[in-house]
Amino acid sequence: KTISIHNIILHATMLKIKRLCKFCDVRATRCTGKGSCKVECDITSICPNDSDVCVSIWRKKDDNVTFDTICHNPEHKLHGLVLKDYNNSKCEMKERKGMGSQFFICSCSEDECNDQIFFNSNTMDSQVVAVILVSLVPLLVMAVVVITSFYFYRVYQQRRANSRRKKGPPDFSDAHAIMIDDEGSDSSSTHANNLNHNTELLPIELDVQVGKGRFAEVYRAKLKQGSSVSEEQGFETVAVKIFLYEEYASWKNEKDIFSDADLRHENVLHFLTAEERKVQRQYWLITAYQPRGNLQEYLSHHVVSWRDLWLLGGSLAQGVAHLHSDHTSCGRYKVPITHRDIKSSNILVKNDLTCCLCDFGLALRLDNSLSVDELANSGQVGTARYMAPEVLESRINLENIESFKQADVYSMALVLWEITSRCSAIGEVKEYEPPFGNLREHPCVESMKDSVIRDRGRPEIPNSWINHTGIQIVCSSIQDCWDHDPEARLTAQCVAERFNDMEYLDKLSDRSDSEEKIPEEICVVDEK
Repeated sequence: KTISIHNIILHATMLKIKRLCKFCDVRATRCTGKGSCKVECDITSICPNDSDVCVSIWRKKDDNVTFDTICHNPEHKLHGLVLKDYNNSKCEMKERKGMGSQFFICSCSEDECNDQIFFNSNTMDSQVVAVILVSLVPLLVMAVVVITSFYFYRVYQQRRANSRRKKGPPDFSDAHAIMIDDEGSDSSSTHANNLNHNTELLPIELDVQVGKGRFAEVYRAKLKQGSSVSEEQGFETVAVKIFLYEEYASWKNEKDIFSDADLRHENVLHFLTAEERKVQRQYWLITAYQPRGNLQEYLSHHVVSWRDLWLLGGSLAQGVAHLHSDHTSCGRYKVPITHRDIKSSNILVKNDLTCCLCDFGLALRLDNSLSVDELANSGQVGTARYMAPEVLESRINLENIESFKQADVYSMALVLWEITSRCSAIGEVKEYEPPFGNLREHPCVESMKDSVIRDRGRPEIPNSWINHTGIQIVCSSIQDCWDHDPEARLTAQCVAERFNDMEYLDKLSDRSDSEEKIPEEICVVDEK
């Protein structure tokens, strides 16, 4: 039976229930984005949390205009944004740049206040603006003085170094001081990971766009002749990840993660340098280029043999295990890192059919000095399809940094399932599908909660898959890694060791299996 809005409001008053908000998810609208509009939503929802506020989102991409009306807890990010203006009775729209479309969002804290929205851009009283400007002037003057002084100091240092190079053999101590990273990494790591950092920009010619994400675009590019990186490291083709100025925080986080010398590993994307391109108003990350592309694209176009699965899966586990480890292969202490967005499109396939992890924009260094509050501020991040149950529910154990690693392992299990689903050793191989392929292309958190938490659903592992001994071991590991209880999951190191122990299966059985079932065009690619 349908309950009228009047009855809902009456019950809300009598029982003192939580906030009431319009809740229609995404709907087309005739609102032009000017003046005030009704969201045309006929559904009123009782918000689940006491602290929830009402939110309306207006988007326009090409000729497609939509409204999205929801309840949301302002302590968590929404589409990567922090809500700041929810203590209002009116829902006043503010435009947010860099969202992939024309994007306006508003929030308010009275019942059904997101039903009527206002596109007023100038809501601040002129007197308040004047007070703020007067307060900021001294700070701006000080900032200009400090920046100017630092700039002239750096120019002076570079001119000294250049003059010494012209006069005779270089003084390596001074040259090295120019190369040193501002954040104080040791000398060897700076040279290895930040070639050309804090010097002139690399001579790079962008070729073609090969990828696009929420925060950046990725291009294949060529290093021109005479480049120090090209001459010293043998790189001619590189990948350039380009962030707009508005995405500085994402660029800096990924740069800081990459700049850690202890991150270097054969199953982590090789990092060259980071640059600020002031003329283009862009920030660049320059890395090795992997022509086979990301794992999702590769699996979409290739059926893999048992040996390929063993290489791809084992190298993926080794890469994640290296991130999570608190020591390097040499036994030196390192800060563990959690990726927090492991998925097949964030994994590249190298020419030897091993994996390397990339896209560290959401990664977090699990330093023991981090407080619970600092960890809590990291928010609910990642891609909903690959989120662990505890991340979907925002109930990750912040007092134990192992919880972040356990969430990564869950995501890794879904990727291992993707690889296995395209392996010729399972028998009939179907067209590529992502995990939970029955859901829409970009499922929301609420949809994933229904599948993963309410229904305890996981991608299907048919009985036919386990006729192959190696696949049986892989599927057992996958099920152990996506267990609903984070504490029951395997570690990435344990999964890597299981793959290592399966090497004998490759030598015994893979030759006949792969030669019979791998398509001819894949064999040709592998021979190159």
